[in-house]
Amino acid sequence: MMENTPPELLEKLQKSRDSIITNNSQIKFLKENDEIPAFSLPDQKNNVISLDSLLEKGPLVITFYRGGWCPYCNLELQSLQKHLNEIKNLGANLIAISPEMPDKSLIVYEKNNLKFSVLSDYDNGVAKKFGLVFELPSNVDELYKNELKLDLAKNNSVDKSELPIPATYVVGKDKKIIYAFVNLDYTQRAEPSEIINILKKSN
Repeated sequence: MMENTPPELLEKLQKSRDSIITNNSQIKFLKENDEIPAFSLPDQKNNVISLDSLLEKGPLVITFYRGGWCPYCNLELQSLQKHLNEIKNLGANLIAISPEMPDKSLIVYEKNNLKFSVLSDYDNGVAKKFGLVFELPSNVDELYKNELKLDLAKNNSVDKSELPIPATYVVGKDKKIIYAFVNLDYTQRAEPSEIINILKKSN
């Protein structure tokens, strides 16, 4: 991706990333040992999936991603798909959550050949309960609109340009967080090998 991005745009994107990190360093998100809130969200086929149903059989891996337009998110989802069998063999479920609507979640699901549910979190309702949501600085919002041709508010069918911090959680059947990876630097994601090690230890 970086090889195909003009250096000037790449520099602007890196500065915008730094701006996001600096402006949101005080965000308080859910951490290990916290209990996550109950939720029910539509998947890529508009079937409503509840937290309780996901936890019936064992622990749950939840990854919050920014949207199908984000190349880092697609790489992360593809990597998780490659390790899906290992995750399932350890008795765990895996879901991905973004603020995009089910029609866009379906595109992400099909484009990345995913075999796990992709849930739509309208207006970042669930992500807000996790403490993960921030509003894009106006200069970054304009950069996305002008350079990436991405109007986040319009893309997510809302009136604000808000995003979830990319985050991965492993949650036990008791809804307590066993593992939390939250990083304002959207280029950094949890390693699937680390998730698998956490699941092995929790068994």
